[in-house]
Amino acid sequence: MGQGYFVTGTDTGVGKTLVACALLRAFARTGKSVVGMKPVAAGSEGGRVADVEALARASTVSAGPQIVNPYAFEPAIAPHIAAELAGLEIDLEPIARAYEELSRLAQVVVVEGAGGFLVPLNSYQTGADLAVRLGLPMVLVVGMRLGCLNHALLTRRQIEGFRLRCAGWVANCILPDMPYLDRNIRALEQRLDCPLLGVVPFRQDPSAALAGRLLSLEPLLDGIL
Repeated sequence: MGQGYFVTGTDTGVGKTLVACALLRAFARTGKSVVGMKPVAAGSEGGRVADVEALARASTVSAGPQIVNPYAFEPAIAPHIAAELAGLEIDLEPIARAYEELSRLAQVVVVEGAGGFLVPLNSYQTGADLAVRLGLPMVLVVGMRLGCLNHALLTRRQIEGFRLRCAGWVANCILPDMPYLDRNIRALEQRLDCPLLGVVPFRQDPSAALAGRLLSLEPLLDGIL
C-alpha cells in the first residue's frame, strides 16, 4: 500500500492544486510512482475538471476518472450545494474505497481537498471528516495575503483538534507584492508547529514542475518504501 498525503488550504483559490501537483512531481523525481486524487470537484466544463486534469498530468500512474475523482459537479459552488442541485449526497465511503485502490497502484497518493478544511460536503460532514476517514498526514497550503495569519492558525488548530498530523505547510505567494511577506512567513514558522516545506513565489502562470523543485520532501519521506 502506498503512502498518502491530504492537501488542504486556508481557503479556496490559495493554490492547493498547484501544490498537490508540485508534490507529485517532486516525489516522482525521487523515483516514486505517484498519482493524484481529487475526491470532490465543483466547477467542471463539458465534463472536464481542470484540477483533475492537472493532477493527472503530474501523475506517473494512470487511473480511471471515477477513482481519481468520484464526485464532479458542474457549478463552481460549495460542494454540498452542488451535490444537492444534482440530486446527490456526497458519501465518504466510495471516496475511501477509491483511495484504497489508488494506494495499491502507486507508492505515493496525493489527495487534494475541496475548498478549505471545513468546507461542508453533505448535511453533516465536512472536508475534515473526509481527512479523518482517510487518516492521512496533512499538508497545509497557505495563500499568502492579508488575513492569512488568522486563517492559517485557525486551520492548523482545527487539524490538531481532529487529531490529524500536520506533516508540513507551504507558503504560496498568490499576490505579486504582499507587504512584509518575509515577516508573515516568519510569524507562521514560529506558530504553526510543523515544517515549512517551501515558499512558492508569485507567478502569473505558475508551474507545478518549478514549484516542485522548491519543496523539501525530507519531512514527508519517513515511512515511504
